[in-house]
Amino acid sequence: MAKTKYNEIYMALREKMEDGTYGFQELLPSENTLVKEFDCSRNTIRRAIGQLASEGYVQSIHGKGVRIIYQPGQQQSEFILGGIESLKEAVARNRKNYTTRVVCFAELTVDETIQRRTTFPVGAQIYYIQRVRCIEGEALIIDHNYFLKDVVRDLTPEIAERSIYEYMEKDLGESIVTTKRKMTVERVNQIDETYLDLKDYNCMAVVSSMTYNKEGVMFEFTQSRHRPDRFVFYDLAHRTK
Repeated sequence: MAKTKYNEIYMALREKMEDGTYGFQELLPSENTLVKEFDCSRNTIRRAIGQLASEGYVQSIHGKGVRIIYQPGQQQSEFILGGIESLKEAVARNRKNYTTRVVCFAELTVDETIQRRTTFPVGAQIYYIQRVRCIEGEALIIDHNYFLKDVVRDLTPEIAERSIYEYMEKDLGESIVTTKRKMTVERVNQIDETYLDLKDYNCMAVVSSMTYNKEGVMFEFTQSRHRPDRFVFYDLAHRTK
């Protein structure tokens, strides 16, 4: 129930900023006002505002309140660089339609070639999946996923088409804690040409990710290959002294 309330408040405040009800550089209503409006605890309000701050909508000003830094008309980012979210979560946040198609699903034993690519130990049992991601009807992304079978148990193509992270958290009770990313630009390969709507592009924006659970075990290596004109990663940085 608490999570539902937090999401409700987060979405309501975000919509008011996006439609201009709360304008750029204005202050949000006070915490007391929001507590009364939404009939909830201060902690729930703070959690919703914290989420908005992490996405670049607001900034807390000591002694003054919470100022809106979102500007209507800005192109929304596809992905948040500093966060860990599934594609399902990212497109829901950006209110876009998407589909996922699994074009390869295999159970493999890590050999030296896979070990060099992923850093999984030789002999480990993994799932290897290729998933084509279509956003607003265009095939824009292909993911090459390697998941450790000991952690992501009983994975199926049907689960992979829905959301692997959702399955891990809700069905397996796993915690997804940390990810490390590397971004590169690479030439288009044959698999890209086969499955993606590339237009005239001959290169791809490539994000390689290593993701860890609460035990510090790396359970996933993913190479996500994006058509470059639709590749937008967003980051919010804070200067510390």
